[in-house]
Amino acid sequence: MSACLVFATSAAAQSCRQALVLALDVSGSVNQEEYTQQIQGLATALNAPEVRALILLGADAPVSLAVFEWSSQNHQYVIQPWTDLTNGQTLDAAIARIGRHRPVRAGLKTALGTALLFAENLFDARPQCWTKTIDVSGDGKNNIGPSPAIIYDRPAFDTITVNALVVGDPATASGATLGIKPESLRDYYRTEVIHGPTAFTMIANGYADYARAMELKLIKELQPAALSWLR
Repeated sequence: MSACLVFATSAAAQSCRQALVLALDVSGSVNQEEYTQQIQGLATALNAPEVRALILLGADAPVSLAVFEWSSQNHQYVIQPWTDLTNGQTLDAAIARIGRHRPVRAGLKTALGTALLFAENLFDARPQCWTKTIDVSGDGKNNIGPSPAIIYDRPAFDTITVNALVVGDPATASGATLGIKPESLRDYYRTEVIHGPTAFTMIANGYADYARAMELKLIKELQPAALSWLR
């Protein structure tokens, strides 16, 4: 085998069409039931037929997945280290690992900027990926540490897309309580959190609606990478 062919084969083996980081909000506003709904909802969404099909399209340049939970500045915990989703077995293993996860959280604040910085640093382990996406879930506004806008001044974010899954409290939809209305929270994430020309928000009507919203979100953000693979 020629040196050129060895190089080409090695480069193809190392290719990755999308590095996807899922960041889960586990701050003090998320109770134990909601925590479980979020974890199980993510596992359910990853196992949805259309999501599976998009992930497993083009195994020669797979989607690479990492998942972590975040709250205050002192808490970012990796649930699923980077894994290349090359086939059904690797995807099933990731889904099982996520589904088994139990609370590890420390801190009650909402350090969105710090979570985004942590996600950026994770990409250092996946420099070969064609696109980089952070999928951040949240049910509140940044209230400690640097704001997302400050973090986005970093050059690395010139090539990173940040999408958001906004979890609104269904009890506040009518304005009956003093909580943040889903529409207000969505506007905050649209103006302050999402980043990149193709970035978008998806809204869940409480954590009981998390699996549905995450499935739709994954379908939308996985499609551009899948289409680029087919070209």
